[in-house]
Amino acid sequence: MEKIDDLDRKILRIITKNARTPFKDVAEVCGVSRAAIHQRVSKMLENGTIMGSGYQVNPKMLGYSLCVIIGITLEKGSMYNAVLGEIQKIPEVVETHFTLGAYGMIVKMYAKDDQDLMRILNSRIQSIDGVANTETLTCLDERINRGLPIE
Repeated sequence: MEKIDDLDRKILRIITKNARTPFKDVAEVCGVSRAAIHQRVSKMLENGTIMGSGYQVNPKMLGYSLCVIIGITLEKGSMYNAVLGEIQKIPEVVETHFTLGAYGMIVKMYAKDDQDLMRILNSRIQSIDGVANTETLTCLDERINRGLPIE
């Protein structure tokens, strides 16, 4: 992975605070041309420095009242990719992590209600070959959802 320089960091500080900031405004603050900002941002998107952009939609506005974290115990760690392939097919799953410790995998997902959660757990997740056990934690509140500071 490529290192980023001071100009890239300055650009990232601005656009991570507000991704809708026009490139002309970013260019003005950074003291370079709008074309230079466009090229830098395009390069950071291509090399994986910037991992996407867009709007975040409040899940509750779509009818999803439950957010849960599911710890998944795998039968074998080597089954991760096969399990991940099946987990990816569940649209309510928004995040996955392959982990060390008590669980082989951690999943963050949303459900409309208790019955929806039970349906997804029983018929989708726990029926995947390689899933030995699950433990579900209900999220009551989310106060911090941010990226790392750019220094």
